[in-house]
Amino acid sequence: MKTFSIEAINQAIGGTLTGNPAVLITGVEHISEATENQLTFIGQKKYVKLWHDSSALAAIVLDSLDIQPGRDRALTSVADADLALAQVLTLFAPEPPKCEAGIHSTAVIDSTAVIDAAAAIGAGCYIGPGVVIGPGTKLYPNVTVLDETRIGSQTVIWSGAVIRERCRIGNDCIIHPNVTIGADGFGYRPSPDGRGLVKTPQIGTVEIGDGVEIGAGSCVDRGKFSATSIGDGTKIDNLVQIAHNCRLGRSCVMAGQSGLAGSVTLGDGVIMGGGARVNDHVTVGAGVKIGGNAGVVSDVAPGKTLIGMPADDHRQTLRLWAAQKKLPDLIKQITKSK
Repeated sequence: MKTFSIEAINQAIGGTLTGNPAVLITGVEHISEATENQLTFIGQKKYVKLWHDSSALAAIVLDSLDIQPGRDRALTSVADADLALAQVLTLFAPEPPKCEAGIHSTAVIDSTAVIDAAAAIGAGCYIGPGVVIGPGTKLYPNVTVLDETRIGSQTVIWSGAVIRERCRIGNDCIIHPNVTIGADGFGYRPSPDGRGLVKTPQIGTVEIGDGVEIGAGSCVDRGKFSATSIGDGTKIDNLVQIAHNCRLGRSCVMAGQSGLAGSVTLGDGVIMGGGARVNDHVTVGAGVKIGGNAGVVSDVAPGKTLIGMPADDHRQTLRLWAAQKKLPDLIKQITKSK
């Protein structure tokens, strides 16, 4: 069991310690459930009142909150409680499942594949012709990588992921279980006789930059031609759909069940809330924030914050929603005045 004093934790996160520096910490837990040796955190005013009755002896707190440690307890105050918590969780993180360098005896590797000696290929993986895998990259059991795909160094691909042909994945990426990269884009047109649909061939590929993370069950479709691309440092949650020929900039964030239709462009630093979606051929400028379940149907200038369906400036939409609540009373007044 990993154990740290609150003083050592405070030093690691660069906080300001008040109270008992000798409190020993063996883990992290919510304030209402923490035991005396578990560190908790208080990042909002509404949780301050829970500190008095918590069993925890130590907490990370936002430095703007008015709170005292109390007898034999300790607080480490920080400017960003969420960031400090992430640093602490790193201290307590267990080792990941073993995936040692080398190729497991049950993996199927084409003779033309080039796999660095420092890479790790788990049980039941399939590596197709012309694939290149860089040093330190780990493929956990039952990953499929098809023809001529290239994967950089220190990337981790979890079980069940399928990387189709001719895709490119950069360095230091994390691809979670059951992700599909390079599936066909969704393209159909009515047949000439009007009795069916004709599939549009999807002959492009996918290019993923460095430091990208893609959550479980998400799909990144290949381009109809050229490439669907994801910029360095972009983070994609579980169950996200990115359609063919989309282009995502650096350090974008897409929360769970959000989606992009075909040929969408996201500028650097775009943030999309859960369930948000963007219509095809729309360009979203750098730094835009899109609220959960919002639907973007036209181009968006950089720096905007949008909510609603169809999505619009958040201030304008909030005023509209407030006005809509008054409509029943206004209708009654108009009816009575007739």
